[in-house]
Amino acid sequence: MKKGFSLPIKILIGLFLGVLLGLMCMHGMGVSFLKTYIQPIGTIFLNLIKFIVVPIVLFSMIEGIVSMSDLKKVMHMGLKTIIFYLVTTGFAIIIGLFVANLFNSINVFPMLDPSGLTYSPNEGKHFMQVIVDFFPSNIVAPLANANMIQIIVISIFVGFGIIIAGDKASEAKSLIISLNSVFVQIMELIINLSPIGVFCLIAPVVAENGPKVISSLGMVILVAYICYFLHMIIVYSTMVMGIGKIKPMDFFKGIFPAMTLAFSSASSVGTLPVNLECTEKMGAKKEVASFVLPLGATINMDGTAIYQGVCTVFIAACYGINLTLGQMVTVVLTATIASIGTAGVPGAGVVMLAMVLQSVGLPVEGIALVYGVDRIFDMGRTVVNITGDSACALCISKTLK
Repeated sequence: MKKGFSLPIKILIGLFLGVLLGLMCMHGMGVSFLKTYIQPIGTIFLNLIKFIVVPIVLFSMIEGIVSMSDLKKVMHMGLKTIIFYLVTTGFAIIIGLFVANLFNSINVFPMLDPSGLTYSPNEGKHFMQVIVDFFPSNIVAPLANANMIQIIVISIFVGFGIIIAGDKASEAKSLIISLNSVFVQIMELIINLSPIGVFCLIAPVVAENGPKVISSLGMVILVAYICYFLHMIIVYSTMVMGIGKIKPMDFFKGIFPAMTLAFSSASSVGTLPVNLECTEKMGAKKEVASFVLPLGATINMDGTAIYQGVCTVFIAACYGINLTLGQMVTVVLTATIASIGTAGVPGAGVVMLAMVLQSVGLPVEGIALVYGVDRIFDMGRTVVNITGDSACALCISKTLK
């Protein structure tokens, strides 16, 4: 690659070359070669990203809270953030249901046979247990296990403690700021490896899933991606333009590196360091981005909500069921509430889908129809999720000004 290329262009080239290599190696020994020799390099890059996430979230959130010097301001920002995420999730599931029903009405979905299918999703947690799990019983375990929601809680309490302690905590405040500066520099070193990481992550995925996408589920995936695109163009563009006072084109251009990494890694948390850098460059206050983005990486699931709507309509069609208006309202409410209720649960997208299917009386076994290509759905919905996080940070920053 040319030395003069910007990082976003380098990432785009890495993505393109990765897709090209994946398409060339879709058969036989090619897939095995990519998974044996190329994928491990991508895994190393992802491990470096995951390594830097915990200290970045911990120290940047504490610094952001301390810099506000006002507990009421922090609580006000937190409330605004949660409302933003719930509203956009509601819009996401409505778009998913509307577009999926539109395509279903013209019979473009493949009618797969669901008979004989079995599927046992991870068991969802009771809402009160989810609340309990937000609060850590010790300070070490959340950091060791990268439990984002508990790390956020730790950061809030430490930040509040420093504010309340006042001058007595001046040395602690200086230490936090110093450590945050060190880890930000490490983060920038890792981000510069993004083009190689994206290339090595995307190639095996394309090689392994290419034939599946082209076959029977291609149309369902296409509908989901149309919904992803519409949600970002309609909802996020409107919000960043109306509230954040940023042109949509500038917004998507600024967030592009994070979107590319999200697509190849399918990890909102793994994309967090890049998303922080992109959002701050677009004008988000550091203290706001440091609070809003980690919270969004954990509880904001707009892309997952779209996935619920599309897959629910598709699975219902396979069972010969047309969803009523009442059932669709139930899907909207269930998916919106579940987006926070399943925060931090492994395979949260599938857990949410199981909850949605049960809420409208559809067999949970229908998940098996789409589970084989869940990774392809996941790549797109992660892009939507992190884009929503960035839009929220920019909008909240503007309202606080």
